[in-house]
Amino acid sequence: METPSNIQNPFQHLVDLASERLGGKAIFANDDFFASKNGLVKAEEPIFIPGKYTANGKWMDGWESRRRRTPGHDWCLLKLGVAGTISGLDVNTRYFTGNYPEHFSLEATHCSKNITAANLSKVKLDWVELVPRTALKGDTHNFFPVKNDKSWTHLRLNIFPDGGVARLRVYGNVTADWETLKKSKVPKDLALVTHGAQVITCNDNHYGRMENLILPGRAINMGDGWETKRKRVPGYDWIVVKLGTTGKIKKIEVDTHFFKGNFPDTCSIEGCRYPKRDLTASDFMAGKNLKWVEILPKTKLKAHFSHFFDKALTEVAKKESFDYLRLNIFPDGGVSRLRVYGFPE
Repeated sequence: METPSNIQNPFQHLVDLASERLGGKAIFANDDFFASKNGLVKAEEPIFIPGKYTANGKWMDGWESRRRRTPGHDWCLLKLGVAGTISGLDVNTRYFTGNYPEHFSLEATHCSKNITAANLSKVKLDWVELVPRTALKGDTHNFFPVKNDKSWTHLRLNIFPDGGVARLRVYGNVTADWETLKKSKVPKDLALVTHGAQVITCNDNHYGRMENLILPGRAINMGDGWETKRKRVPGYDWIVVKLGTTGKIKKIEVDTHFFKGNFPDTCSIEGCRYPKRDLTASDFMAGKNLKWVEILPKTKLKAHFSHFFDKALTEVAKKESFDYLRLNIFPDGGVSRLRVYGFPE
């Protein structure tokens, strides 16, 4: 979910690798007496409910350990939803005012084994420190850059000496295993975030975050898609997706699930090839000279419906490979998911 508008998130263009929406899990915590470790990876923003208590004390939306009376510190082991390189963190202590940790540190490892609370003591893990012991502030977003280009699968969040953290956001880029995916004879979703796809930019995402467009699964509600404001001037809205890898497209799905009175009237899709695959949002916003190829001509859409296009794709689109797609919606509205099924080049 979004960071509040008055907080500038320096990593908002990256993927939250730890989000439960991508399969992120809190595997084990040495102590979560007041609030469950599972709160760390919840997708929604933390909330506070005055007067709500559990048998152990005040209900808090996050992970909170009891007051430590012995030497040491508390910690939690997390599995990222998908392996990836990490560029930044948000250690969010929202609503933890007199009970947030004074310091934290973060370690990471890469492990292909299935780690559970039961077998944790039997698995040998080589931990690398990504963030040394660092001070935290309470009731706020604590952003920290990470300088490391290796791919990780698990994290250990250490808090000193105890306390509560509402959310841990782990921002980075997915490391997709395309060598394995290429072996499959079944078309893969080249636009899926867990396959390394990224939403680069859009001209408008007033109501629904643009990153929602390539999340796994169908949208859970209308707010779980990409939606623009009502257009009061001539033109149309658009969004650009970088495919997980260069690929040939066989079928496209445009899903307007939950969009009933606000779905786009029509849509079209274009693609371009750019071997460096390093285009940024500013390149598209500035109108960088790119050769766009029509993949799907302007096509009528329905409300609350999953549209599949294969025969409707242009002949040129079926022959070429693409790195980027641009979904155009006329004149405005909401699309919950975009799926681009094909084969890596």
